[in-house]
Amino acid sequence: MIRNLTTNVLLAAFTVQLIFGTTLFAQQTENYVKYVNPLIGTQKMGHTYPGATVPFGSVQLSPDTDEQPYLIGGKYNRETYRYCAGYQYDDKEIVGFSHTHFSGTGHSDLGDFLVMPTVGDLQMTPGEKGDPKSGFRSTFSHENETAEPDYYKVLLEDDNIWAEMTATTRVGFHQYTFPRSEDAHIILDLMHGIYNYDDKNVWTFVRVENDHTVVGYRQTSGWARTRTVFFAMEFSKPFRSYGFKNFGKEDYKGFWRKFDQTKNFPEMAGRQIRAHFDFATGKDEKIKVKFALSPVSTAGALANMRAEIPHWDFERTKQEGQAAWNRELGKIAVTMLDEGETTNFYTAMYHAFISPTVYMDVDGQYKGLDQNVHSAKGFTNYTTFSLWDTYRALHPLFNIIQPKRNRDMVESMLAHYDQSAEHMLPVWSHYANENWCMIGYHSASVVADAIVTGNIAGAEANRALDAAVQTAKTKYYDGLEYYMNLGYVPEDKNSSSVSKTLEYAYDDWAIAQAAKKLGRTSIYTEFIKRSENWRNVYDPSVGYMRPKMSNGKFSANFDPLKTEGQGFIEGNAWNYSLYVPHDPEEMISLMGGKAAFTAHLDELFTMRLPDSFFAETEDITRDGIIGGYVHGNEPSHHVAYLYDWTNQSWKTQERVRMILKNQYHPTPDGLGGNDDCGQMSAWYLFTALGFYPVAPASDRYMLGSPAIKTAVLTLENGRKLTIEARDQSDKNVYVKKVMVNGRELNRDFLTYTDITNGGKIVFEMSDSHSK
Repeated sequence: MIRNLTTNVLLAAFTVQLIFGTTLFAQQTENYVKYVNPLIGTQKMGHTYPGATVPFGSVQLSPDTDEQPYLIGGKYNRETYRYCAGYQYDDKEIVGFSHTHFSGTGHSDLGDFLVMPTVGDLQMTPGEKGDPKSGFRSTFSHENETAEPDYYKVLLEDDNIWAEMTATTRVGFHQYTFPRSEDAHIILDLMHGIYNYDDKNVWTFVRVENDHTVVGYRQTSGWARTRTVFFAMEFSKPFRSYGFKNFGKEDYKGFWRKFDQTKNFPEMAGRQIRAHFDFATGKDEKIKVKFALSPVSTAGALANMRAEIPHWDFERTKQEGQAAWNRELGKIAVTMLDEGETTNFYTAMYHAFISPTVYMDVDGQYKGLDQNVHSAKGFTNYTTFSLWDTYRALHPLFNIIQPKRNRDMVESMLAHYDQSAEHMLPVWSHYANENWCMIGYHSASVVADAIVTGNIAGAEANRALDAAVQTAKTKYYDGLEYYMNLGYVPEDKNSSSVSKTLEYAYDDWAIAQAAKKLGRTSIYTEFIKRSENWRNVYDPSVGYMRPKMSNGKFSANFDPLKTEGQGFIEGNAWNYSLYVPHDPEEMISLMGGKAAFTAHLDELFTMRLPDSFFAETEDITRDGIIGGYVHGNEPSHHVAYLYDWTNQSWKTQERVRMILKNQYHPTPDGLGGNDDCGQMSAWYLFTALGFYPVAPASDRYMLGSPAIKTAVLTLENGRKLTIEARDQSDKNVYVKKVMVNGRELNRDFLTYTDITNGGKIVFEMSDSHSK
């Protein structure tokens, strides 16, 4: 029943082999993979993971170094935040290798299907941190750890087992080198998870098909409340015995009680299950495991496995995955000032090309928000849309470097819209679920940027615009009814009101730009007026954006430095008052004009923000702060570019080069904040190239100061763009002039066509600024 492949799947298998087969071995002049260090961001706040994944892959096979419950004694456990990606560089133990992870998030889920090899007495619990002998966890050392794109290797020291990982889009591939043992085991843990709690597993199921094939699923209710993931697991060597242990409370067992389901019984179901598969191994014997995922069924998981890895050649799969990474990384070929900066650049590209993730089987099927099975026709369906973060720079980057993928991502958002009971584009979505994290309706920005730049057009563009308009008119969403009626979100009716008002206003402006591009005059008129609502929360008496109450009065007890209870989300008035990316000129005018505003920005970068003002916000730490400027979180990412609207644009050049040096390092603690599904990395990439999209959907990329010496962008339209920074050095951070295809640029921005038409952009650098 599950062993037969349909014609469609056979065709998919052929296609996958064509893509991941011989064509990947074409000679490339540069090995970009060697410049990537996946360990960057795994220490402190980066929340990245070091394991194996391919570009935009469904599988993220990576070590988890601890199990921290979401709740302890019914209260939030702050330690769980450190394990958003499952791995913390400072830990000394590994509990196992799970197959799904977010990259760089500040909240989490996933950690599905943890696998752990052991020898000796069978232990079915991970044990206590600091006491590896108490369970199946093991000590490890970074001296015996290797992390590369699509490859991870580590020595599990307690049992002397080498563990290696690689992956394809939908399949994780394990290779374990065992010592000689009569009691070797591979544990499959369906209880383990990230941001776990006792009742997170709604149900799990495991079925043993034969002596080397196992299938099943896990249904959870966490950040995604109706999430089901199916799996197929295949061993390179038959197991000689197996068993299960159900750690959950079973009030009703039915007539299954007549069986001993713990030993060599072919299936097990329950909420808290672990399984073990037992072997005898010779010295240095390798046992391999292929572990495929599907959003639809175990049959789909098996078909994915057959299509993507129809063999047992681990090294071949690794080489194919790294070749796929090399192609993606090679889309921007750079020379930098030193090796560390080269590592920073290509690791940023690596992190930027992890999410969003493919969410469909090889035959195009996936489970939708309506919990029905759908088929992606003519596009690749994606999930993991961290849009409050990624609308700012990641999707604009894709619109240049990955336009086909970005079109598919927009199409995926429209599929989400069609399946949504709320008839809304995604806010923050993953695995057929809207999780409603953060604020705004920033999918509208992604859609609008694609429309304004011409990446989507015609009927598709009009359909996308209509979806954005409907989303922006969903009155019961997060204070929108107040916003539409009053022109602002009142703080006494809806918290984080200032942030919401400001971000809604920008999104409305983006919708207006898309409508203008498509000739939809009535929509343009309506939304360009709404985009002015940011003015309604500016208090000229204090010079900041400030929460306003439903009676029209500004709130009392206002403190522009505090982040908690002041009407802002993950920020304060100092930073959020600068969030009018679509109308900086008017914002600067309201704040006293160019000279006063320049002094205000100068103070932001040079002030000292006491720890007490962000102590209640776990997403902000000292590591991500420069003065009062918070680079470790997204609302300020455009701020250094605001000098471009003053008479001292050279300060943008000075500030961005300083931020690059201060906030990005080629070390495990090299990120000052959560990478947030690639947004922090996308900021680096744009800024290092010399320009940044302050207001996506504006068709403008504001000039900064490039950190590259040279860059060649290979575009999907067949053209190449060469960027050169002449006289580049760490001291020469100022730009004397910019030449575009031999003509001097007389403005502070590039346009989309300046970039995508190809040609050559030259920055002439200097150690002194000019007016």
